Amino acid sequence: MYSISRVNAIRSLYYCKQLQTSAASFDNQKTEKTINQVTLLGRVGADPQKRGTNEHPVINFPLATHFSYKYESGDILQRTDWHRISIFKPGLRDTVYKYLKKGQRVYVTGKLSYGEVKLDDGQVRTASTVIADDVIFFQTQQAEN
Repeated sequence: MYSISRVNAIRSLYYCKQLQTSAASFDNQKTEKTINQVTLLGRVGADPQKRGTNEHPVINFPLATHFSYKYESGDILQRTDWHRISIFKPGLRDTVYKYLKKGQRVYVTGKLSYGEVKLDDGQVRTASTVIADDVIFFQTQQAEN
């Protein structure tokens, strides 16, 4: 009978074998599992916008999250962080574009991606984006009249 650690080692070897690529530059390198996972719960800052081309469309929207600092004096400062959310998955992309509106509360899971953006004046800036795998809509109940 195999121990749990031996079974896990066998699984790890199997997954590493699955992840190996046939490219010559990677033949002698070890592959290791990495994790790039983001989970956000916040409010949509603007209606989603469609970008890209007809062959490669993308939907983008800003998402606000916040947290509070409490100073020793008792003062509280609330800080808001803005996240750029990008959606490439066809079904999710269409649903978000059609139904998501500014101010809605959403739960987003995905991965963090970094890139560069060239500004109109020629400057290059680093930009981070959350590539969404899933967006869950929260609905608020309507007040009864």
